[in-house]
Amino acid sequence: MNGISIWSMVGLGFGTALGFAGVFGGLGGFLLVLVLGVVGLLVGRAVAGEIDLAGVWDSLGNSRKRPTA
Repeated sequence: MNGISIWSMVGLGFGTALGFAGVFGGLGGFLLVLVLGVVGLLVGRAVAGEIDLAGVWDSLGNSRKRPTA
């Protein structure tokens, strides 16, 4: 693609979607698209094997169980 990375194109698409959501859906639509985009990113990276969601979930659970001094 002549020097344009795929992540640049993904970022452009996501930014455009957020812009349209903000214009036509207001703040609620903007936040909905933002949250769903982040969830989609996490799921995609987990499916690709780039992150381990079980490990992340376990580390979050363990940090809540630490006793406070």
